[in-house]
Amino acid sequence: MTKRSFENKVVLVTGGASGIGLATCREFAKIGAKIAMLDMDEPMLDLRKTEFKELGVEILTLVCDVTDALACENAVEKVISHYGAIDLLFNNAGITQRGLFERTKVAAIERVMAVNFYGSLYMTKATLPSLIAQRGMIIVNESVAGVAPLLGRCGYCASKHALHGLFTSLRCEMKHKGVHVMIICPGFIKTNLQARALGCDGEIATREQTRVGQQQTPEFVAGKILLGAQKEKSMMVFTLMGKIGYLVSRLAPSLYERLMTQQFRQELE
Repeated sequence: MTKRSFENKVVLVTGGASGIGLATCREFAKIGAKIAMLDMDEPMLDLRKTEFKELGVEILTLVCDVTDALACENAVEKVISHYGAIDLLFNNAGITQRGLFERTKVAAIERVMAVNFYGSLYMTKATLPSLIAQRGMIIVNESVAGVAPLLGRCGYCASKHALHGLFTSLRCEMKHKGVHVMIICPGFIKTNLQARALGCDGEIATREQTRVGQQQTPEFVAGKILLGAQKEKSMMVFTLMGKIGYLVSRLAPSLYERLMTQQFRQELE
């Protein structure tokens, strides 16, 4: 049963110019939401601005580095100045990392934490007063790596586990104020995220991603996100393999670790 309507509501999406972020902006725009799209890619933002305006969608595009707390505050001020409020924040901006911990430079992991964890923290902190006033919603893109271990992705997994701790706790704090927190856990999704994955040295990784099961599309995820937001779901795990992985890691963690190590054994080479 639908609990929330997002018609004429202001939806702010970080990492919104491509992938899951873009697909989610499109989904919410279809039902009459006003879009605030934040991204680091200015040329891509310009393209999206033209695309959405040609469709008659109200959109504000802003270049924003989510690892900069002041930049997040300034971006939020511009969104509120333009629209008057923020009703939904989708913390979607993120990067990934591949490589064994023993070979990975600490700086590479710090970069992943800066974008994935601190970027979400900064944006949430900046938008929270408006979200409380609007009795709004926070969505965070966590991934199954936020609730289960993932070999060869220690830095990525650490950032996502940190998000899980932050936002499950925040959900408890915000419940009585009418602000809902929804965590989404995509599995392997076909986006350009992997093309920008960091290797052990902090540069773009040259080794291909190891994955399990079929990849889903950003559009598939975005459709689920919209339905989940309308129904105020607390947590959503996408893809069959993601759901299986989540359940096995919860019910039989030792078995999960053994199976994962076998599946990703080439990462140990």
